[in-house]
Amino acid sequence: MAPSIWQLLIVLAIIILLFGTKKLRNIGGDLGSAIKNFRTSVKEGEQSAAQQGEKLEEKKDGSVIEGEVTREKDKT
Repeated sequence: MAPSIWQLLIVLAIIILLFGTKKLRNIGGDLGSAIKNFRTSVKEGEQSAAQQGEKLEEKKDGSVIEGEVTREKDKT
């Protein structure tokens, strides 16, 4: 059951009364800048991963490295 428009307006009015418009504006601005920074870092990460992938492709010469992977157990 979805909330009606009147229920949403009542909740919005209560939030505005509790926090005030100035505080809500600051929260909105902070949230917007956080999302923008997150998107920028994701794009930079994808670009650096693509560049590293190109470097790895250049180094492929068909050789195989054999070995055993071990991990020491935590001593707790």
